[in-house]
Amino acid sequence: MKKITLRGRKVVGGCAEGEALVTRDTISGWGGINPMTGTIIELRHELHGKSFKDKILVFPGAKGSSGWSTFFHTARLAGAAPKAMIFTNMTTKIALGAVVTRAPAMTDLDQNPFEIIETGDWVKVDADNEIIEVTKKGETDHLVLDDLKRQQ
Repeated sequence: MKKITLRGRKVVGGCAEGEALVTRDTISGWGGINPMTGTIIELRHELHGKSFKDKILVFPGAKGSSGWSTFFHTARLAGAAPKAMIFTNMTTKIALGAVVTRAPAMTDLDQNPFEIIETGDWVKVDADNEIIEVTKKGETDHLVLDDLKRQQ
């Protein structure tokens, strides 16, 4: 099993791993997500109807109002937040959102994450060591099963 390693900058420390959910669309907090379920509700978003709960969320960053962080904070309180966040466009909105979500978060990667990470890949975000490890889907079936067993 081959792992692809990316290096970047820590925004929020910690380590988490799980299945990736990837979008090239920015995400709106206010009116764009249901914080109780982690579901994208923005009608024109490519992930409309999908939940980022317990996923490694890979996305460009935040859009919309400064209330963005409130919705991601609420998602954390509801148990619906992503396990970790990887984003490419650093703004004060996304920085605050990452902090209040309390999930490991990284940016400024040495490779374009949208060219490497796909939805369904197994991703480990080790923000403390500023490393992301990607195992391509198809090579990850046993990792997903192991994670499900740990959660039960």
